[in-house]
Amino acid sequence: MPYLVSGTNEYGSANLGRGSATVALRLARRLLRDGYMDVRVCTPRGRVLQADELGELEPTESDMAKGQQRGNRETKKPKKEKAKVIAAAPSRKDAAWQPDFGPAKRK
Repeated sequence: MPYLVSGTNEYGSANLGRGSATVALRLARRLLRDGYMDVRVCTPRGRVLQADELGELEPTESDMAKGQQRGNRETKKPKKEKAKVIAAAPSRKDAAWQPDFGPAKRK
């Protein structure tokens, strides 16, 4: 576990590992709410953050996943829907009237 959260209360100490900074921050704040003293978070690089330094673990925009980031590009207009043409379907055009000249003459 990259983040180690530790705290002490009247019954003893707790050392809990968490996988991400946001989950470790949430756990550290819960320990503070529950009355733990000397709450610390150790980062993967070995930095130990005291209770008053926990704000440094808050995610910034660069830490967010790519799908959660907001882009500054304009959204594209939706394409106009086209009527689908099925090649095997018979034509819907009405046949024009053509005169009948009778049987063809042979020479």
